[in-house]
Amino acid sequence: MVNFIINLLVIILLAALPAIVWLLFFLKEDPNKEPRKMLVLTFVTGMLSSIPVLFLELSLQKIIVSPLHSMIIFVLGVSIIEEIFKFFAAYLPNNRSKYFDEPIDAMIYMIVAALGFATVENFFVVKNSLDFINLTNILDTLNSVALRFIGATLLHALASGIVGYYWALDHFKNKKSLFLLGFLLAIAVHSIFNFSVVKFQSSDIFYPTFFLVAIAFWVLADFERLKK
Repeated sequence: MVNFIINLLVIILLAALPAIVWLLFFLKEDPNKEPRKMLVLTFVTGMLSSIPVLFLELSLQKIIVSPLHSMIIFVLGVSIIEEIFKFFAAYLPNNRSKYFDEPIDAMIYMIVAALGFATVENFFVVKNSLDFINLTNILDTLNSVALRFIGATLLHALASGIVGYYWALDHFKNKKSLFLLGFLLAIAVHSIFNFSVVKFQSSDIFYPTFFLVAIAFWVLADFERLKK
């Protein structure tokens, strides 16, 4: 029982670590800090959004009939489902909140929800690679966590940050015609990353990483535009 509890705590810590680091990084972009209770609520809502996503993605796997079909579902279908549910994870607790009072808030809350979502994904990745604690397993798991840090966890934050930028334009600037564009751009970014993961797998992480770095500069530029 003690070993089980220790294992579980280690898994939770390693799963949350990439999200915590990126959360601290992106929160620095907000000059007027959001209430901690709203950040926690949004993070938890992001985590909960992973539950229906999991069921939908498992359902999609049941209709795979060919490798091409599998590729389309993983690259495009997964991207669409995850971006929609991450948006609602941020939208539902915040859209009518009195604290949702600045354009930059939309990007912050979207990224927080996305990192909550990514934490649950990380939990299952870490759990699968850390059946029991020993030095070899911990080192292998840390390698997986590092890849998640510069890969999927950052991807979720950036794609949702893009949606958040256009949500801000819709909510605060009444530019509703641009909201769909934000979703399409986020889905495109997510799909391109998924495709690069399938294309290069673990043989070469340079291209997926370079792609995310370029998108990160784009998202940081969006933060600066909203600040102005």
